[in-house]
Amino acid sequence: GHGMMSLVVALGVGCREGLEESAVRLPDLGPGQEVKRTSTMNRPPNPGPDWRSQRLRIGLAIAAISGLATVALRLEGHRWWCRCGRLTPWSGDIHSEHNSQHLFDPYSFTHMEHGLLFYALLRPFAGRLGPGSRLILAVALEALWEVIENSAAVIERYRQATIALGYVGDSVTNSLSDIAACTLGFFLARKLPLRWSVALVLAVEAALLAIYRDNLALNVLMLVFPLESMKTWQMG
Repeated sequence: GHGMMSLVVALGVGCREGLEESAVRLPDLGPGQEVKRTSTMNRPPNPGPDWRSQRLRIGLAIAAISGLATVALRLEGHRWWCRCGRLTPWSGDIHSEHNSQHLFDPYSFTHMEHGLLFYALLRPFAGRLGPGSRLILAVALEALWEVIENSAAVIERYRQATIALGYVGDSVTNSLSDIAACTLGFFLARKLPLRWSVALVLAVEAALLAIYRDNLALNVLMLVFPLESMKTWQMG
């Protein structure tokens, strides 16, 4: 659909700009200077205190965002964990009361796709925002969505318009796991070549559609513009 095409185009722009950004032109040097340059290039990189302090700031920012999201979700009345009390990390039945209540579920993969998408959307701002700042912004957007998604109004919309008939919102642990999945998607988009990022999105969407009759594209479609025929097929 249009959402998938936009993701592919955005990823393409991000990859092209990344290649331009990373290109380094070395000056022509004499024989003696060439030896010195080679020795420098073979020397192990030394991150230095600035690099370590930057990582610390990014980690603290992400922790703070996650903490604020936790407080907001608790104020909305959401439980820490599934009311069943079983500590199983995975819940694979999207139609059961355990969906979105444990650590991971099939929709965790769609939140990983969020990270891929956020990376592509924020890549044009690379000239003004470094990768750490863009990561923090992506995590903030995901955390904001988790709070909005678990509001009473959106939960009711899910129950009426989608196949999530008995949806009561995510547990706090599940929401934090979704934020982590988004972070993973952002890192994957930064490290993988364009073709692998696109292939990953297509593979996840196809697998979720084949196994669960739902995926990120259908989830957005049914939430914004529900189709009764599509809902009947998904429930079948």
